[in-house]
Amino acid sequence: MAAKTPKTSRYTEVERKFEVAEPDSAESTVSPSFDGLSAVARVERLPVQQLDAVYFDTPGLDLAAHRITLRRRTGGTDAGWHLKLPAGPDARTEVRAPLDGAENEVPDELRDVVLAIVRDRPLAPVARISTRRTVDLLHGPAGDAVAEFCDDEVTASAEGGEEQRWREWELELTGAGDAKLLDRLTNRLLDAGASPAGHGSKLGRVLDTGQPDDEVKTHTEDPVRRAVAEQVEQLVEWDRAVRADVEDSVHQMRVTTRKIRSLLQSAEGVFGISDDAWVLDELRQLAAVLGVARDAEVLAERYANALDGLAPEMVRGPVRERLVEGAKRRYQSGWKRSLIAMRSQRYFRLLDALDGLVAAEPPGTGPGEEPKPTTIDSAYKRVRKAARKAAAAADTEADEALHRIRKGAKRLRYTAAATGKAKVSERAKAIQSLLGDHQDSVVSRTHLLHESEAAHAAGEDTFTYGLLYQMEFDAAEQSRAQVDGALRKLDKSVRKARKKDK
Repeated sequence: MAAKTPKTSRYTEVERKFEVAEPDSAESTVSPSFDGLSAVARVERLPVQQLDAVYFDTPGLDLAAHRITLRRRTGGTDAGWHLKLPAGPDARTEVRAPLDGAENEVPDELRDVVLAIVRDRPLAPVARISTRRTVDLLHGPAGDAVAEFCDDEVTASAEGGEEQRWREWELELTGAGDAKLLDRLTNRLLDAGASPAGHGSKLGRVLDTGQPDDEVKTHTEDPVRRAVAEQVEQLVEWDRAVRADVEDSVHQMRVTTRKIRSLLQSAEGVFGISDDAWVLDELRQLAAVLGVARDAEVLAERYANALDGLAPEMVRGPVRERLVEGAKRRYQSGWKRSLIAMRSQRYFRLLDALDGLVAAEPPGTGPGEEPKPTTIDSAYKRVRKAARKAAAAADTEADEALHRIRKGAKRLRYTAAATGKAKVSERAKAIQSLLGDHQDSVVSRTHLLHESEAAHAAGEDTFTYGLLYQMEFDAAEQSRAQVDGALRKLDKSVRKARKKDK
């Protein structure tokens, strides 16, 4: 990989692209006028820019398939490496790095952002685009720039392909612009004869990748298969957020990992895998790695809220440093450990396997037969079995027994949601949340005992640890007392769902 570059910078760009006819063509496109717009007080014509860019992708154009572009551009005011990621309608997040290193070596920092897509595949030039750009800077009444109008004359070619030429317009908001202004400016361009561009980027037009949003994943007729495909896409998106250390991203990536595992387990007939399949174990291991950071994040927030709710005289000794700041440090350590796992060949092969499961033909049960549809029956039986064992469990085994109910409820929740059993999914989620709080209390009490012993050994006052422990015990008892009622509501919803299916 390339040598490391200085830290990247991020920007959000909101823009729209338009197709326009060449000046000498039969279809007339006149220069747009922005006169009469209250939001535009002055139009400033900037010097013409010559922009030359080389675009990079994998041999299979994996970045383009995800509406992502990666380029090395010279010329203009923002020359450098640019990685553009979807960020909602008309918006993209642009990550920039300077023009350091060899021309064909993508900076490590940019490659890492999309590593879940690229994995260990090479990145190489796939297209070259040169643009002669004329820019009108639109200023508002206060003098601030509100938008840019760009008139681009484009010369482009895919690697080994024929040269293409066209003209297009771009509207991009600046810091002082807003969505309403973008709509008003768009109307002026349409009035001048422009039409919305058929591609989201110049690269998309060169490569003729079509509209990525219109691409249909194969074999998504089965609702569970479709749900898995959606969650695999979510996993890749949360991967990027974890790498950027976005708040709650580790939790969301872990949840997505568990959703995929639960759905695969509940749909053996759809994917043709057994409960001891390699991919299921890898998903479990990935969730465990992410869990180190997630558990620390939960404890930090839990202890901070609990301590904030106590009277000052009840908080004795350096308890906040041990519990809150200590958990934050463990989060950072766990997050770094997660990144190591997410840069490994093992992780890449897991992602490859998930892609393969989504794209593969469903296993048939015989000539001309379809696989049996996924139902909630198996997942519900797991919950009931776990509930019966919990009812008979000794006090020393009660916590683990309740945790097994939670795991069963989680699988049922995701399966029910995928198969259209919304009420069952809602009831299962309630049980999962209830016993999730219970499990958090179990983990917290174990941690409090450990920290109180360390504090005692250091000669510190341990009163607050005992107080917090009792609070956690009471919270767990409250959750435990609601389990039977929640299970009865679930049972009622399952019976109604089965009756409706008959």
